Amino acid sequence: MRLGLAFALGCAAAASMSPALSQADTYFVTIAGLGGEPDYEQSFRRSASELDHALQGAGHRVYTLTGAHATRAELTRTLREVAKLAHPDDDFVLTLIGHGSFDGFTYKMNLIGPDISAAELGSLCDRIRAKRQLIVDTTSASGGAVGVLERRGRAVISATKSGTERNATVFARYWADALEDPTADLDKNDAISALEAFRYAAAKTAAFYSTQKRLATEHAVFEDTGRAMPVREASTEAGEGRLIANFTLVRLGPAAAEEGAAGATQSGSPAAAAKRALLARKERLEQRIDVLKYQRAALPPDEYKRQITQALVELAKVQEALDKGAGGAR
Repeated sequence: MRLGLAFALGCAAAASMSPALSQADTYFVTIAGLGGEPDYEQSFRRSASELDHALQGAGHRVYTLTGAHATRAELTRTLREVAKLAHPDDDFVLTLIGHGSFDGFTYKMNLIGPDISAAELGSLCDRIRAKRQLIVDTTSASGGAVGVLERRGRAVISATKSGTERNATVFARYWADALEDPTADLDKNDAISALEAFRYAAAKTAAFYSTQKRLATEHAVFEDTGRAMPVREASTEAGEGRLIANFTLVRLGPAAAEEGAAGATQSGSPAAAAKRALLARKERLEQRIDVLKYQRAALPPDEYKRQITQALVELAKVQEALDKGAGGAR
């Protein structure tokens, strides 16, 4: 798995020494927290890696923290670094992947070592001068953090509608997919906005539970007005969704090429069709892995290990093909 932290820090430092070349940038910080068991560890790292891959090479400044780097100290240092570099005209996106907890009062993201609370995250993000900010909290119980994190000019997307939805979530997987799947571009403007990614991931999440005939234990919401009233759909009259609808995450096709993504292709090309096929296969494998986890207690340990290993190997091959651009550029 690629770790974008060192490279991004070097690029950002170099850019800060060249004011003449300065222009609006987007700073992306992604952290994959403590899994607690190997299956979750792999799932969280994979989602972070996919986001890193989708964002690299598109003119963004990308910081990805996984494994031993997924600590409160490292996240704090990274956000302070971004605070030094980001300008008011820049955009900032923080994505949290993993497990979260909520005791009725305080939300915390589970990290290696001490956890980090929503209040601590909010304080660190407040120091970043970027006027437009987006926090995507895909963890369990993430709904418990929305009221603390939201503010005017900062949108918050959470995988759960409240802090009481405590089961592990699948929203992160589909959020990462949205940034690489051309079908997420609903208005066909060769760009995927935060609202389009939210709708894609929310729909895929709902379909996952429906397909598995399981009661949905997560319901994604967003808040982008500063009024601390999370919603599930945009509303023109109330202004909900206005910020995230205009918050571009990635560009596709010719637009991506203009940002330095070499070899970009149109969403209707054969390469894009091949990519969609890979993404569909990836989704089937991920669902198969989730089913195996759900059935783990009913399977003999050796049989579970055999099946989960086979599925993970196949998934790794599909992801490798996507990372190599087998289905076309982002």
